[in-house]
Amino acid sequence: MTSLPDPRWQRALDHSRYLSNLLQTRPELGTELATVWQLPLSEDQLLAPLNATFTDDEAVKAGLRRLRQRAMAHIALRDLCGLASLDEVVESMTLLADVTTNFAVDHHHRRLAATYGEPLDHAGRPQRLLVIGMGKLGGRELNVSSDVDYIFIYPAEGETAGPKSIDNYDFFTRLGKRVIQALGDLTADGQVFRVDMRLRPNGDSGPLVCSLDALEHYFVTQGREWERYAWIKARVLNTGVNADGQAIGEWMEDLRKISRPFVFRKYLDFGAINAMRDLHAQIRREVARKDMADHVKLGPGGIREIEFIAQVFQLIRGGRDPALQIRPTLSVLRLLAERQLLPAENEAELRAAYVFLRRLEHRLQYVEDQQTHRLPDSPEARMLIAQSMDFPDWTAMMTVLDGHRQKVSRHFEAVFSDPEAGEHPLTGLWLGQLDEETAVEAFAKLGFRQPREAIDRLADLRATRRFLQLPSTNRERFDAVAPRLIEAAGATADPDTTLVRGLAFLENIARRGAYLALLQQYPLALRRVADMIGASNWAADYLNRYPLLLDELLDPRLYEIATDWASFRDALRRNLANHADDTEREMDILREMHHGQVFRLLAQDLAGLQTIERLSDHLTELADIIVQETLPLVWSKIKNRHRPQAKFAVIGYGKLGGKELGYASDLDLVYLYADDNPEAADHYTRLGQRLNSWLGSQTASGILFETDLRLRPNGESGLLVVSVEAFRDYQLHKAWVWEHQALTRARFCAGDPEIGQRFEDIRNEILRQPRDLDKLRHEVVAMRQKMLDAHASKSTTGFGLKHDPGGLIDVEFIVQYLVLGHAHQHPELTGNLGNIALLRIAGELGLIDPQAAKAAGNAYREYRRLQHARRLTATPKAPIPMDEVASHIAVVKALWSAVLGPHTDG
Repeated sequence: MTSLPDPRWQRALDHSRYLSNLLQTRPELGTELATVWQLPLSEDQLLAPLNATFTDDEAVKAGLRRLRQRAMAHIALRDLCGLASLDEVVESMTLLADVTTNFAVDHHHRRLAATYGEPLDHAGRPQRLLVIGMGKLGGRELNVSSDVDYIFIYPAEGETAGPKSIDNYDFFTRLGKRVIQALGDLTADGQVFRVDMRLRPNGDSGPLVCSLDALEHYFVTQGREWERYAWIKARVLNTGVNADGQAIGEWMEDLRKISRPFVFRKYLDFGAINAMRDLHAQIRREVARKDMADHVKLGPGGIREIEFIAQVFQLIRGGRDPALQIRPTLSVLRLLAERQLLPAENEAELRAAYVFLRRLEHRLQYVEDQQTHRLPDSPEARMLIAQSMDFPDWTAMMTVLDGHRQKVSRHFEAVFSDPEAGEHPLTGLWLGQLDEETAVEAFAKLGFRQPREAIDRLADLRATRRFLQLPSTNRERFDAVAPRLIEAAGATADPDTTLVRGLAFLENIARRGAYLALLQQYPLALRRVADMIGASNWAADYLNRYPLLLDELLDPRLYEIATDWASFRDALRRNLANHADDTEREMDILREMHHGQVFRLLAQDLAGLQTIERLSDHLTELADIIVQETLPLVWSKIKNRHRPQAKFAVIGYGKLGGKELGYASDLDLVYLYADDNPEAADHYTRLGQRLNSWLGSQTASGILFETDLRLRPNGESGLLVVSVEAFRDYQLHKAWVWEHQALTRARFCAGDPEIGQRFEDIRNEILRQPRDLDKLRHEVVAMRQKMLDAHASKSTTGFGLKHDPGGLIDVEFIVQYLVLGHAHQHPELTGNLGNIALLRIAGELGLIDPQAAKAAGNAYREYRRLQHARRLTATPKAPIPMDEVASHIAVVKALWSAVLGPHTDG
């Protein structure tokens, strides 16, 4: 070119000899680009030249290559002149690949169909070749001198419909070859893209095309771990006429159903770390062998390591979190930070490094339009690159580049470092390779009180058929984890108990290699397991029931007190929305997220970070959210429902109503509705039944809650769901005193707020009725006596915290009597404030002695703490030694006597 349309072009021409030569050879490009280069390349600009009539296949090749030249000039000018972001550059290159690929497929499909007829499936439907873009093409991250990775898939076997009929496999093989030639043949105009087909099933030795059925069979029988990694970015490129018709949607859905289970496991797949570590080690060896330390893609701290970090999280978690089944690397990193799976500062450093390395990669490639990733050697070439990267010299650029690569390497090692490097010192102890005396001494040094029993337990486990029949990979992982469990058990308060529970847990998960891989990869998680199961038998049982919860132990926020319930609700809704209309998965999501939150609270509880009151508040809030989110889900599945929103409410009684839930508490529920529609009673009965089923059914992910519906009007003989009017009438005219006692702890939990308010109004109305105190006292005492006869321990040395005289039930009955007897004069007693607060209020009102109220409240608090602690042990119902709580028993009995008269049992 004799003169430049824009002086800013000189910067780009000085850097890229390819661009300079191109504009010299095709000066018309300069004139054409002068009017459009300041805007990003558009799809219309790419499609316009392809609307021409092409006389033969050679003309198509020439047209595609000249289109590529024009697009490359446009992209290079914008990038090298500082007008284009990295996102724009890779999207423009991807758009070029998509447009040229689809044009080549359509052109050659029509040419072949003219000779052989349209390829049909057995139902007579015409078929199209599905072109799967892999790698950076699939991720819409194509670099400026990239090859394109394809996999060619055809929907089904069959034959073409023409007079020269051939089978579909033959047709699509011919089509695939022609598409590769159209784009990849080197002509006088160059290439459009180098085409790489090695990612197809069986690689270079496999057929060029395969059917959907053949692909599925390959994944099931031969699919390798590295192929899972490759298929993360797989994307169907078909657009335009290549995506016409209803059938294309079916084919793409079939492809998704085949590929997704192969790539993304249903469980958390921590085994992927080991597989990707091995894959990267192979790449590192190749880099070292070829002296490629300065390779910005494959070298240490390079682009590939950033991609590996993003994709290993996708492989591990993508099956359980569909949002992670996305393709662009930066989008994945951003989501990992949002999910708090990657610290925000790490994501920022990886993002900055990725953008820097990709920009550098492009500048290396712009020089001669070559697919290179190696830094240049000559001073002139180095200065050219440095200045193009906006640095004054090579040294300044290398300082920044080395800083980025060091950060990437550090983050990579943090994710992929092998904690199993080298044999653990206790491996011989686990494998029984030490003589008995040495083994006993080793266990004793670790703090075990019964070393011989520990030795026997290990030997018994190693000899079990279940252990001996483990797959070899699982055995290797078990052998790696077991010595570390012994070590972790030794660091707990009761090593012997911890080891017994820990080995039982490992046996339980031994066939789930992913769980063993997690404990192998993250020693901190194993130490936390030991701490929890050593401290609590209930925790050990819970973890055995739900080993998926191991993932929670990796969260650095595990011991943070604050629970963001709004975020939990949002995450639950988002997760449910991702699986809308899949009832089985929705039920599992509710369980998994509930169990995860319970487990976090349990970990904090065992670490001494939660008071019993705060823990109960959290567990109650969790139960409320689960019921509140489940109710509309269930209603949406009622067929022919008569209204979009149910006029229905869930009332919580007992511990749910009183906000005193424990880990294993059941839910006492009553269902109300307010709806005059003739079908209302039937629909709401079905709603109540299904809600009960959703909450209480056992699925693959366990159970949410045991539910108890016996507190509804007329108990088990009554209707499952009652109208608000019928509920009021029952409470006013038919309810027993004990039912009014239960009402003192009832509250609206979920559903229609208007019905909830009507319930609260009825509750206040009932509780504030004037009552004969002597008659009330008689009824309350009689009910208490029935409970004593049925449940009291009758022990002279042990104390049953709940049922024995002077225990929890006594306090609750005292409060209920005070509420029912005096709320008509003191409406503040109707508040659902908890027993301790209501005792204090009664003391302030002069209904009972304030000091006695305070003492009884303290006793109630201590009883609940002891009851909670006992439930975490192996003997949750065992009595407490009487002398440990004698003072509390005395104050509660004294208050009972002052309010209701002495217990007949003393």
